[in-house]
Amino acid sequence: MLLIVARAHANGPIAAGEETTAPSARARFRAWRRSRPFVGGLLTAIGGVEMFFSGQLDIGKIHVQLGIEGLQATIIPILLVLLGILVIAMPAHRIFYGVIALAVAVYSLVGVNLGGFFIGMLLSSIGGILTVAWMPRKADVDAAGAEGDDDVRAASSAAESPAGSPTASPAASSTEGTIA
Repeated sequence: MLLIVARAHANGPIAAGEETTAPSARARFRAWRRSRPFVGGLLTAIGGVEMFFSGQLDIGKIHVQLGIEGLQATIIPILLVLLGILVIAMPAHRIFYGVIALAVAVYSLVGVNLGGFFIGMLLSSIGGILTVAWMPRKADVDAAGAEGDDDVRAASSAAESPAGSPTASPAASSTEGTIA
């Protein structure tokens, strides 16, 4: 409470037209969704759910079940749903999860009723591809690497100026003779 009062007092009074409104729930969800490979993870999970239900089919008196005692028809879809959730929850590991999802989706062609009659395999494969291909927004990457950019700019400007000029930095002159 004291911090809120102190901040309000330090910043001065808020004018009538300067009230700040909190972003809506939809705007917050949109920002969260764009910070991770959401569509790829969602398609991977939906493909796993579709495979799960295609593996548990009863068509009239015929029970469709393939694999080693039907174990693959249960494990593979659960693994794909788990990979889809992990991709959304931990976008830093997106390439690893995407490659595993692609391999499992292709293997489901053999292990789960032709990959959920091709629909689940295609959904999971497209989800894995989107997951591997997803990149964070450039603004996010620039903000994370802003600290290192100053060093790069200083080194590049020092490398462009001659060694004897007064604008050359000591770091640039010390590294000139070390290049082999």
